[in-house]
Amino acid sequence: MTDSAAGSPKVELLTAALATVIDPEIRRPIADLGMIDSVEFADGAATIGIKLTIVGCPAADRIERDVRDAAASVPGVDDVAVNVSVMSVEQRTALTERLQGARKREVQFGPDSPTMIFAITSGKGGVGKSTITANLGVALAARGLKVGIVDADVFGFSIPALLGVSDEKPTRVGELMLPPIGFGVKVISIGMFLPGPATAVSWRGPMLHRTIKQFLSEVYFDELDILLLDLPPGTGDVAISVGQLLPQSEVIVVTTPQTAAADVAERSAIVARKTGQRVIGVIENMSGLTLPDGTVVDLFGTGGGADVAARLSTPEQPVPLLASVPLSLALREGGDAGDPVVLSHPEDPAAAAILAVADQLYPSPSSAP
Repeated sequence: MTDSAAGSPKVELLTAALATVIDPEIRRPIADLGMIDSVEFADGAATIGIKLTIVGCPAADRIERDVRDAAASVPGVDDVAVNVSVMSVEQRTALTERLQGARKREVQFGPDSPTMIFAITSGKGGVGKSTITANLGVALAARGLKVGIVDADVFGFSIPALLGVSDEKPTRVGELMLPPIGFGVKVISIGMFLPGPATAVSWRGPMLHRTIKQFLSEVYFDELDILLLDLPPGTGDVAISVGQLLPQSEVIVVTTPQTAAADVAERSAIVARKTGQRVIGVIENMSGLTLPDGTVVDLFGTGGGADVAARLSTPEQPVPLLASVPLSLALREGGDAGDPVVLSHPEDPAAAAILAVADQLYPSPSSAP
């Protein structure tokens, strides 16, 4: 801000108005990020200088529009000019260091972090684990919570498509990556770095560990209320890495009612316990199909989720069946379209079941006893 402008009452009003403008990627006021370069006012005209974090910032148009609208809202301002430039290397470095704070180059969610961390796992693929994770994240974000999802299923990534952000890429600011946001959820996935959805990833264990660690150290999630990790099925390298990097995370097992799936699901929970994580519940997906006449057809059998929960329970640590999510056309269509059913059709039985899980993980004031 220029010295000549600093003492003007009108400039103070403009500065206060600009303080309400939020960077849509970093989710902080642009004033706090050092993006307001100058504020001037003369003869009814306001001239605002802003500095974007990088050349080609994907949020540039929105920031400029919000700055213009904020300035125009000040009484007596008849015209607004916005001059856009880009931060210098030194300014960008100072910004990333301020954002990272003491967590530089380290996993953000250490033992002292207030963030609740839930690792969603399954014994085998095809049980709907990613669909449950995406909808659960959206349900929690819809309550005003700050939610992030790490798509840790490197070989079978699907979270970006489920949240409608398949075409979006993280924005690199210095050493930090700003994750895309879908339905209020910050999302990172290896799929965002590949040339197309059909590209196959074939990595050994060390590369998988490095990728998960990089997601947890270089992606700027800010202070989250809840972090969800969509783990790959089974008991392989990624599950072990998550246990090492985030031993305080709590595990939710997803299975279908089918006996074969339930038996394998139990193994994934046992591995989680071996790395120090606590298993807090089981979600049974595809529990039944309700026909128009009200008849329920159990296409995948019955009781698998309850059996897994019972076998994982101990006198010291009971493991509840958090929900039975029925087969749902709306749930499937929403996944294909990148339109989560918990928002598009909250009355759907599958959506209601997932919303009930959100209530158990983070009770809303209306659902609290």
